[in-house]
Amino acid sequence: MNQAALFARITLATMAMLLGLCLSFPSHAISGASIQVGYGDEHTQAAQVSLRWDWNKYWSLSEKWNVSGFWEGGLGYMQSDGVGERNIWDVGFTPVLRLRPGISRFYLEGGIGARYLSDKCLTNCRQLGSKLLFSDILGFGWNLGEKDRYELGYRFQHYSNAQLADPNDGVNLHMIRLGFNY
Repeated sequence: MNQAALFARITLATMAMLLGLCLSFPSHAISGASIQVGYGDEHTQAAQVSLRWDWNKYWSLSEKWNVSGFWEGGLGYMQSDGVGERNIWDVGFTPVLRLRPGISRFYLEGGIGARYLSDKCLTNCRQLGSKLLFSDILGFGWNLGEKDRYELGYRFQHYSNAQLADPNDGVNLHMIRLGFNY
């Protein structure tokens, strides 16, 4: 079995396992939505819309820090101005952990998920090697408004096939995120 097929099989199995975990939680209601816009490698502009399902679980790391999490599913679009440009649509699913200092409105977040792209080439110079990629996110933000109804944040996103296919140029994105909590 070649590496791309193995990568696809492992990623689909992982996504099925994560979906099973998601369905095991008592609440399946959508708890939030967001829109992200930003830029990245090869003069790439990007936009994403996402829905969020909170885990409704909180873990205390110490007296001053706690962790929560949510599932995030989204649809994205990337457009590059580079040579041989292509416009790419993607769909993805990411479990996200959010770290907060006490009851602060500030948060740090991170997650590793999977994205499926409409093309494996962003430009002639930026070859992704596969349509099925990992998506890593690191970010920070603030909850705003009454009952923390709104979110404003920054995310660094990295798309890569984790060296499971050649080439693996990857894409780095800097995104501004606006969210609404139901």
